[in-house]
Amino acid sequence: MATIDLIVLGMLKQKSLSAYDMQKLVEYRNISKWVKISTPSIYKKVIQLEEKGFIKSRTEKEGNMPEKAVYSLTPQGEREFERLMFEISAKSVNIFLDFNAVIVNLDSLSPDKQKKCLAEIEKNVKQLKTYQEINLLEKENRPDVPETGKAVLRQQLMLTQAIEDWIETIKH
Repeated sequence: MATIDLIVLGMLKQKSLSAYDMQKLVEYRNISKWVKISTPSIYKKVIQLEEKGFIKSRTEKEGNMPEKAVYSLTPQGEREFERLMFEISAKSVNIFLDFNAVIVNLDSLSPDKQKKCLAEIEKNVKQLKTYQEINLLEKENRPDVPETGKAVLRQQLMLTQAIEDWIETIKH
Protein backbone atom coordinates (compact mmCIF):
# COMPACT_ATOMS: atom_id res chain seq x y z
CA MET A 1 0.00 0.00 0.00
CA ALA A 2 1.50 3.30 -1.09
CA THR A 3 0.37 5.18 2.02
CA ILE A 4 2.27 2.87 4.37
CA ASP A 5 5.28 3.05 2.05
CA LEU A 6 5.18 6.83 2.28
CA ILE A 7 4.83 6.81 6.08
CA VAL A 8 7.82 4.48 6.50
CA LEU A 9 9.98 6.21 3.89
CA GLY A 10 9.09 9.60 5.38
CA MET A 11 10.16 8.55 8.87
CA LEU A 12 13.43 7.17 7.47
CA LYS A 13 14.02 10.33 5.46
CA GLN A 14 14.31 12.16 8.77
CA LYS A 15 16.51 9.60 10.53
CA SER A 16 17.52 5.94 10.67
CA LEU A 17 15.18 3.82 12.79
CA SER A 18 14.45 0.24 13.73
CA ALA A 19 11.04 -1.22 12.87
CA TYR A 20 10.23 -1.08 16.58
CA ASP A 21 11.11 2.63 16.71
CA MET A 22 8.92 3.25 13.66
CA GLN A 23 6.04 1.43 15.31
CA LYS A 24 6.50 3.55 18.46
CA LEU A 25 6.50 6.72 16.33
CA VAL A 26 3.26 5.61 14.65
CA GLU A 27 1.75 5.16 18.10
CA TYR A 28 3.14 8.44 19.45
CA ARG A 29 1.99 10.42 16.43
CA ASN A 30 -1.37 8.60 16.43
CA ILE A 31 -0.94 7.88 12.75
CA SER A 32 -3.18 4.82 12.97
CA LYS A 33 -6.07 7.16 13.90
CA TRP A 34 -6.04 8.71 10.43
CA VAL A 35 -4.28 6.19 8.18
CA LYS A 36 -4.90 2.45 8.11
CA ILE A 37 -1.60 1.18 9.45
CA SER A 38 -0.84 -1.48 12.01
CA THR A 39 2.22 -2.73 13.86
CA PRO A 40 2.50 -5.92 11.77
CA SER A 41 2.20 -3.87 8.57
CA ILE A 42 5.26 -1.81 9.54
CA TYR A 43 7.38 -4.92 10.09
CA LYS A 44 6.21 -6.42 6.78
CA LYS A 45 6.71 -3.13 4.99
CA VAL A 46 10.36 -2.66 6.01
CA ILE A 47 11.13 -6.14 4.64
CA GLN A 48 9.37 -5.32 1.35
CA LEU A 49 11.03 -1.91 1.03
CA GLU A 50 14.45 -3.43 1.70
CA GLU A 51 13.83 -6.13 -0.93
CA LYS A 52 12.97 -3.37 -3.43
CA GLY A 53 16.18 -1.51 -2.59
CA PHE A 54 14.43 1.56 -1.12
CA ILE A 55 15.92 1.07 2.34
CA LYS A 56 18.92 -0.76 3.75
CA SER A 57 19.53 -2.19 7.18
CA ARG A 58 22.49 -2.44 9.45
CA THR A 59 22.69 -4.36 12.70
CA GLU A 60 23.22 -2.44 15.94
CA LYS A 61 23.70 -3.55 19.51
CA GLU A 62 23.21 -1.26 22.48
CA GLY A 63 24.53 -2.45 25.84
CA ASN A 64 22.81 -5.65 27.01
CA MET A 65 19.97 -5.25 24.53
CA PRO A 66 19.68 -7.79 21.70
CA GLU A 67 20.87 -6.84 18.24
CA LYS A 68 18.39 -4.94 16.11
CA ALA A 69 18.14 -3.94 12.48
CA VAL A 70 18.24 -0.20 11.91
CA TYR A 71 16.95 1.02 8.56
CA SER A 72 17.95 4.00 6.46
CA LEU A 73 16.89 5.38 3.11
CA THR A 74 18.85 4.57 -0.05
CA PRO A 75 19.13 7.02 -2.96
CA GLN A 76 16.50 4.89 -4.73
CA GLY A 77 14.33 5.21 -1.61
CA GLU A 78 14.72 9.00 -1.69
CA ARG A 79 13.41 9.01 -5.27
CA GLU A 80 10.54 6.67 -4.31
CA PHE A 81 9.65 8.93 -1.36
CA GLU A 82 9.38 11.96 -3.68
CA ARG A 83 7.47 9.99 -6.30
CA LEU A 84 4.93 8.86 -3.71
CA MET A 85 4.61 12.38 -2.29
CA PHE A 86 3.60 13.72 -5.69
CA GLU A 87 1.50 10.69 -6.67
CA ILE A 88 -0.56 10.68 -3.48
CA SER A 89 -0.93 14.46 -3.31
CA ALA A 90 -2.32 14.46 -6.87
CA LYS A 91 -5.05 11.91 -6.06
CA SER A 92 -8.59 12.92 -5.23
CA VAL A 93 -9.23 13.12 -1.51
CA ASN A 94 -11.37 10.31 -0.09
CA ILE A 95 -12.77 10.14 3.38
CA PHE A 96 -13.80 6.64 4.36
CA LEU A 97 -16.08 6.35 7.37
CA ASP A 98 -17.01 2.75 8.08
CA PHE A 99 -20.04 3.74 10.12
CA ASN A 100 -21.67 5.13 6.96
CA ALA A 101 -22.48 1.51 6.07
CA VAL A 102 -24.72 1.55 9.16
CA ILE A 103 -26.22 4.96 8.30
CA VAL A 104 -27.31 3.95 4.78
CA ASN A 105 -29.02 0.86 6.22
CA LEU A 106 -30.77 2.50 9.19
CA ASP A 107 -34.15 2.44 7.44
CA SER A 108 -34.00 -1.35 7.53
CA LEU A 109 -34.23 -1.33 11.33
CA SER A 110 -37.05 -0.52 13.70
CA PRO A 111 -36.96 3.05 15.12
CA ASP A 112 -35.72 1.75 18.49
CA LYS A 113 -32.87 -0.17 16.90
CA GLN A 114 -32.03 2.83 14.69
CA LYS A 115 -31.66 4.97 17.81
CA LYS A 116 -29.48 2.30 19.42
CA CYS A 117 -27.11 2.21 16.41
CA LEU A 118 -26.91 6.00 16.27
CA ALA A 119 -26.25 6.13 20.01
CA GLU A 120 -23.32 3.73 19.59
CA ILE A 121 -21.84 5.80 16.75
CA GLU A 122 -22.37 8.98 18.74
CA LYS A 123 -20.69 7.47 21.82
CA ASN A 124 -17.67 6.40 19.76
CA VAL A 125 -17.40 9.80 18.09
CA LYS A 126 -17.52 11.52 21.50
CA GLN A 127 -14.76 9.21 22.79
CA LEU A 128 -12.66 9.97 19.74
CA LYS A 129 -13.22 13.70 20.15
CA THR A 130 -12.21 13.60 23.84
CA TYR A 131 -9.07 11.67 22.93
CA GLN A 132 -8.25 14.14 20.13
CA GLU A 133 -8.77 17.17 22.38
CA ILE A 134 -6.47 15.75 25.06
CA ASN A 135 -3.87 14.75 22.48
CA LEU A 136 -3.93 18.18 20.86
CA LEU A 137 -3.63 19.95 24.22
CA GLU A 138 -0.63 17.79 25.11
CA LYS A 139 1.14 18.51 21.82
CA GLU A 140 -0.02 22.02 20.87
CA ASN A 141 2.82 23.90 22.62
CA ARG A 142 5.55 21.31 22.28
CA PRO A 143 8.40 22.52 20.07
CA ASP A 144 9.41 18.91 19.21
CA VAL A 145 6.05 18.31 17.47
CA PRO A 146 6.21 19.68 13.91
CA GLU A 147 3.60 22.25 12.85
CA THR A 148 2.43 19.89 10.12
CA GLY A 149 1.72 17.27 12.76
CA LYS A 150 -0.25 19.77 14.83
CA ALA A 151 -2.17 20.76 11.69
CA VAL A 152 -3.20 17.13 11.13
CA LEU A 153 -4.33 16.86 14.77
CA ARG A 154 -6.44 20.04 14.36
CA GLN A 155 -7.85 18.73 11.05
CA GLN A 156 -8.90 15.46 12.65
CA LEU A 157 -10.58 17.29 15.53
CA MET A 158 -12.48 19.51 13.07
CA LEU A 159 -13.67 16.46 11.13
CA THR A 160 -14.80 14.78 14.34
CA GLN A 161 -16.70 17.92 15.36
CA ALA A 162 -18.36 18.01 11.93
CA ILE A 163 -19.38 14.35 12.28
CA GLU A 164 -20.75 15.06 15.75
CA ASP A 165 -22.82 17.96 14.35
CA TRP A 166 -23.99 15.80 11.45
CA ILE A 167 -25.14 13.03 13.80
CA GLU A 168 -27.36 15.59 15.55
CA THR A 169 -29.11 16.31 12.22
CA ILE A 170 -29.76 12.60 11.62
CA LYS A 171 -31.21 12.07 15.08
CA HIS A 172 -34.03 14.55 14.38
